[in-house]
Amino acid sequence: MKTRTVLGARALNRATLARQLLLDRADLPVGDAVAHVGGLQAQEPQEPFTGLWSRLRGFDPASLSEALTGRRVVRVHLMRRTVHLVTAGDALAWRARHGAMLRQRTLGAYRSEFAGVDLDELAAAGRALLADGAPRTLAEVAAALSGRWPGPSRRALGEMVVSALVPVVQAPPRGVWRVTAGVRNVLLSSWLGREPDPPAPDGSDPAGRALVRRYLAAFGPAATADLRAWCGLAGLPGAVAAVREELVSFRDQRGRELLDLPGAPRPDPDTPAPVRFLPAFDNAILGYHDRSRIVDDADRGLSVAGHRAVLVDGRVAATWEAEAGTVTVSPLRTLSRGERDAVAAEGEELAAFLSEGASRRVRIG
Repeated sequence: MKTRTVLGARALNRATLARQLLLDRADLPVGDAVAHVGGLQAQEPQEPFTGLWSRLRGFDPASLSEALTGRRVVRVHLMRRTVHLVTAGDALAWRARHGAMLRQRTLGAYRSEFAGVDLDELAAAGRALLADGAPRTLAEVAAALSGRWPGPSRRALGEMVVSALVPVVQAPPRGVWRVTAGVRNVLLSSWLGREPDPPAPDGSDPAGRALVRRYLAAFGPAATADLRAWCGLAGLPGAVAAVREELVSFRDQRGRELLDLPGAPRPDPDTPAPVRFLPAFDNAILGYHDRSRIVDDADRGLSVAGHRAVLVDGRVAATWEAEAGTVTVSPLRTLSRGERDAVAAEGEELAAFLSEGASRRVRIG
């Protein structure tokens, strides 16, 4: 694999925007869009609707609700042990590959509570409890198991089962447009009709290789540290090595090696980038270890804290909130007159979307 040119922050920014459907809105079905961007972080259940509105031309929120209730997309704990909205196929393909990470991260939060607990035995009991296919809350799962495992708190017991040990999905109406509903967990295999893909018996890790390719398609060019930051998996060096000859290589301005798929879009750095409103925890920002391609270091913590971001010329330049039909924008730097006008115009469209056309009010601080 030949090492090629140095890519500056602006070139990487435009590549990210293109891969994440933020440079031009796409004409894609909802499921294809969710797959294309590598899933949408979704612990805040209504946020993916804004994420897709910013990415798809003529997005109808009913199409995402129908994909959820129709079991074509699902809400699952996956990358970084956070809830993601992914396609049914990706959930089945990726869940087992994330299993050890999910277990270790959950155990890290509650290690002292599970001293002496056989986690495999707990997993088997949790799976047996959920085998009837009935959706259950975390509290219901914990209550049913606490008699046998009285040591851990009920919160810890429930989280260990439903976010780590047993592959589950969060059943609708959680995540349906304009519906407020608690989390009810159902076995992934019951919901989708088959078990998740098992690890390869020969240790060849096809799921890991597929994850590398899918990550680069959605986020490249990127370093291996960026890949790890996105998925939370430590054990991917072998998968990267296995596909390395398929890839092209670049350097960033810090000298880091960046890998990419040879035919993936890398637009001209001077390509105009429209204003885009991102939801909380959007992976266009969180999907990297080095986020300098899209957000200044001084503002890096905003996305982690759940602030919604406004992209101006492809970079985080403001945060936004919506309430009672009004979108309020708080700039992080001085916006030019033209930039304010563009933010206001896009904000009006967003306000109309969020309020179903009842209001087009934008306030810029």
